[in-house]
Amino acid sequence: MTDTTATETNHTHGKQVMQDIAPLSRSLRKAIPDVYAGFSELHKAALAPGALDTRMKELIALAISVVEECDGCIASHARGAARAGATREEVAEAIGVTILMAGGPATVYGPRAFSAFEDFVEG
Repeated sequence: MTDTTATETNHTHGKQVMQDIAPLSRSLRKAIPDVYAGFSELHKAALAPGALDTRMKELIALAISVVEECDGCIASHARGAARAGATREEVAEAIGVTILMAGGPATVYGPRAFSAFEDFVEG
C-alpha cells in the first residue's frame, strides 16, 4: 500500500492563502506589535521606488518566494506584482528565471505563483 498523503495535500494560491493567513497574522501581531511594525517599515523601504521601480522589486520578491517555496510569500508578492502593474509575460519570465536557478522545485512552486498572480490580476 502506498502512502498518498503528500500527493493529496491541497495547496491553495492567491487570495485564499491570504484569507487563511490573515487571522493567524492578526493574533501574532497583537502579541508582538513592535516586530510587525519593524517588518512593515522594512517592507515599505525595500519596495519603495528607487533605481528599481516597485513593479520590478515585486517581481524579484515573487521569484524569491518561488525559490523559498513559501505559498504565503507567493500570494503576497503576486498581489504586489499585480498592484504594481506587472504583466503576465513579466511574471512568467521571472518565474522562468527561478526554474533556471532552482530547478525542479521551481517547476512546482512557479505554477503556483503564476496562478496566484492571475488570481490577483483578474479581480
